Amino acid sequence: MTTYRKRALLLAAATVAAGLTATAAPAATAVPTPARPAPSGPELDWHRCSPDLPAAQECAELPVPLDYDDPGGRQLTLAVSRIRSDRPEARRGTLVVIPGGPGGSGVQRLTQKAEALQRELAGAYDLVAFDPRGVGASTTASCDLAPEDRYLTSLRSWPGPNGEITENIARSRRIAEACARSGGPELRSFTTANQVRDLDRFREALGERRLSAWGTSYGTYVGAVYAQQYPERTDRWVLDSSGDPDPKRVARGWLANMSQGAEDRFPDFAAWAAHPDRDRDGLRLGAAPREVEPLLLALAARLDREPRPSTAPGAPLTGNGLRQALQNALYGDAAFASFARLVKAAQAPAGTPAGTPELPKELAAPLRNEDAAVMVGVICNDVAWPDVPVAAYRRAVATDRARHPLTAGMPANVLPCSFWKTPTQKPTRITGDGPSNILMLQSRRDPATPLSGGLKMREALGDRARMVTVEQGGHGLYLGNGNACGNRAVTEFLISGRRPARDTGCAN
Repeated sequence: MTTYRKRALLLAAATVAAGLTATAAPAATAVPTPARPAPSGPELDWHRCSPDLPAAQECAELPVPLDYDDPGGRQLTLAVSRIRSDRPEARRGTLVVIPGGPGGSGVQRLTQKAEALQRELAGAYDLVAFDPRGVGASTTASCDLAPEDRYLTSLRSWPGPNGEITENIARSRRIAEACARSGGPELRSFTTANQVRDLDRFREALGERRLSAWGTSYGTYVGAVYAQQYPERTDRWVLDSSGDPDPKRVARGWLANMSQGAEDRFPDFAAWAAHPDRDRDGLRLGAAPREVEPLLLALAARLDREPRPSTAPGAPLTGNGLRQALQNALYGDAAFASFARLVKAAQAPAGTPAGTPELPKELAAPLRNEDAAVMVGVICNDVAWPDVPVAAYRRAVATDRARHPLTAGMPANVLPCSFWKTPTQKPTRITGDGPSNILMLQSRRDPATPLSGGLKMREALGDRARMVTVEQGGHGLYLGNGNACGNRAVTEFLISGRRPARDTGCAN
């Protein structure tokens, strides 16, 4: 098992926790089941992971069909991992950690969150995860893209200065053609539908009749589709930071919603950056929160005209680099300081040590070809994107830039999906059919999956779900960017099956 690279990135009353009225989720009240039935799927040969992973974490390889319509045909390999309960007498089942993305590593996510999960869940679960197709040590693919097409600011399709998108159109077409030419059947198999099938095959190999799950970000969509396809195989299901599951707007709608998400979240950063406490570290960006946004917009415009050389050779800080760094920083309060330092460096005199920005790692170099392929492949394979004239994209970008200057039209811009071969499968429609065993956790100010989109997931799930809205900005809440109240609600549900009797919230 190889060492995993850290990946960047690639919703409601404000009731405090003490006011939650708990009820047991009808289909989530199974008695403890420490005994495991015999596996019915492929046998997993568990072994010690690489030395840099915790000693208690085991790894294995799971074969899955390249094409589930030909289950006996060519097989791909998924890297899977587990940490068994250290309290067998308390064990009640298996919890799968579903990463975000597309492109997030489940094995890495399990490694990062295992200690906190073990502490919170007190041995109630074996913890498991896998790297989806295209990720980490699982079977990957490559579009063989040129380095300049693999920067995050290129794959996110940020418009040029003043909103020009000619270069975006050419790049998107070029990427789509390269993926069609070089990606092969592996890349074409990178879909949410196949990740869901792979998850069920993993369940079989584990010998579990039902799984519990914690999905975050894109992982909530994977989790929702699994719960729709295999409702009888779900135990206690947590969806943390959900987007709109509308099958007509899968992926495209998620991206478009980021404009509003940035607007919802930015006031948190502005308040932080204007607070007098920032003077101690030299990171204060304004005397009042209202001054911060104009400062950043003016700085980005200046960097559009005159990119600033950075500490990364060949990668200057551009206006779009600053905008993308802001988007990343809005995911969690812990990233505010590093972004403020980047701003201060960009404001300092050019050519001086203080005026040479140190780019965030995710912006300092091109993504690996394999990471770029899965990041683009899943969203383009999942749903057919509309055939939109170039003039319509230009109008959409101009409108979005005017309404949401922080994202400068990027969420409305053209992507390789507009030039992709039309997918043959239709996305799953999420409905309220199935057991009432889902708990949603949503931030009121999420930069990536805003409250408005999460509410669409909540509406689609109907009585299957309850939602806890957290009065804390950020993305990925449980044991991460949320608060103690939200953490308690999830932990209580996973251990006891009790959820709030109705949708509620957590004050900060």
